Amino acid sequence: MAYRGHTVLAVVPARGGSKGLPGKNLRTVGGISLVGRAARAALAVPGIDRAVITTDDASIAADATRHGLDCPFMRPAELASDEASSVQAWQHAWTASEAHYGNQFELSVLLEPTSPLRRAEDITRTLDALLDGNHAAAATLSPTPAHYTPHKTLTIAPDGRVGFYLPDGARHARRQTVPDYYHRNGLCYAVRRSTLVEHGHILEEDCAAVVVDRPVVNIDDAFELELAEWLLTRESAHEHP
Repeated sequence: MAYRGHTVLAVVPARGGSKGLPGKNLRTVGGISLVGRAARAALAVPGIDRAVITTDDASIAADATRHGLDCPFMRPAELASDEASSVQAWQHAWTASEAHYGNQFELSVLLEPTSPLRRAEDITRTLDALLDGNHAAAATLSPTPAHYTPHKTLTIAPDGRVGFYLPDGARHARRQTVPDYYHRNGLCYAVRRSTLVEHGHILEEDCAAVVVDRPVVNIDDAFELELAEWLLTRESAHEHP
């Protein structure tokens, strides 16, 4: 297989430790674990050559393989701590996969399980953006609601008084005056080998934006898990009225 003539590795990162929501990556949305949902999306994209789990947890590894991901290695402990970066874990997964399969991958996508409302089309759009523009990377973004933008962000001084985060924040009391902002939603990152393996970059240089303008959620706590369940139920109701 290959995606538009390029070999592609899908990586699902899921370490065992989670302080905010214990056992987070094995929690379920719509009866399927977060790891399982990431696996299903990866395996639904024609042209992805290999899809692997990178984890330090045996239970996560077993769940991932049940859903069709390969687990050719376990993530080293030093890359599974709170201090380890996603770049380091992705680099390790890439080079360890190449060593296991005996070939290089030209491209890779990172699919975080904590974004369970991912669709296969989000992955293909990101890969297409990377290739169409000959970019170094591409990433999915969501529009930031106006009331969460820097112009609306407030601070609280030590004496308890409210202040504006931006010096001109007071000028933007009306939503219509706030510029458009976006935030990462974790649905998909795509990079070329040289971008990540050689330079350790994802968003830093020449990264194409893939805007996903529908409700999604990135799960860090129990409320966001409930929100994802509700959004999935609502989505299913619209598709099957």
